[in-house]
Amino acid sequence: MSEKSLPQELRDSIDAFLVSVNLERGYSDHTVCCYETDLLQLAEILHRRRTILCWQDVALEDLRNWLDILACDHLTSATISRKISTVRSFFKFCKQSNIVRENVALFLKRPQYYRSLPDSLSLNEIETLLGMPNVTNSLGVRDAAMLELMYSSGLRVSELCDLLIQAIDLENKFVRVYGKGSKERTVPMGQAGAQKLNNYLTFSRPKLISHFTGSQLFITIRGRKISRKTFWLHLKKYAQLAGITKNVKPHSLRHSFATHMLENGADMRAIQEMLGHANICTTQIYTAVDRQRLIRGHRDFHPRDVL
Repeated sequence: MSEKSLPQELRDSIDAFLVSVNLERGYSDHTVCCYETDLLQLAEILHRRRTILCWQDVALEDLRNWLDILACDHLTSATISRKISTVRSFFKFCKQSNIVRENVALFLKRPQYYRSLPDSLSLNEIETLLGMPNVTNSLGVRDAAMLELMYSSGLRVSELCDLLIQAIDLENKFVRVYGKGSKERTVPMGQAGAQKLNNYLTFSRPKLISHFTGSQLFITIRGRKISRKTFWLHLKKYAQLAGITKNVKPHSLRHSFATHMLENGADMRAIQEMLGHANICTTQIYTAVDRQRLIRGHRDFHPRDVL
């Protein structure tokens, strides 16, 4: 079933919810797109299996049947949990907007799952990776600045690509970031980050500017804002050139930032603030990474750890 064949009332409620989370809550375009995909999939399944025409007709059993379908598709527990979160937020909105009389999604239970430890790079791997861009050309200078800033400040890839020129304070070595929910935070960029950014702004960006260019900090050879996908492809290329066999993703630099800060004695609350985590529990996953490092060190070097 295509999106166009969905009953109008199902589609209209989804659209109203997406406007709400985008404009009122300030969620990113990427998050809104994920919400839309999840809800359209749910609506298609409900309409196809029970010919449901409006959200008021949805029962808890319908949502449980939907979860059974997700489980049969071999989705991970983390993915299913995210979809449940989307549906619960949507039905809460529907109840508040009088689209439904009862929020049946309240009784959906998230599956238990264990968060895997973040995949971070060693300091040697980071230093090798950051040295890979060819800084004799404009795009290489840009990439060097992006990699350095992401690692120096622990930015999300969306935050990096969305940066505006006016968000940069080279004199005080700070960057102003708008994270999830449009929450603003100010993060240090360090001496290396400031130097590479200055090189980019002075020698590289002026050569990339075109009539398409706005105030976005990082732009492509055509003068447009660089996309998350483009940055990811460049990162994969540099990781291969550096001989790194790990599966390097943009988030790997953010994870490495937090892990290395913790290893060098940074305060957990300071790391939480720099990462923009709303809950300290999210940041505390890096304590598990540090514990694993200590266990490996004990195993490798303690004379009595022979088992």
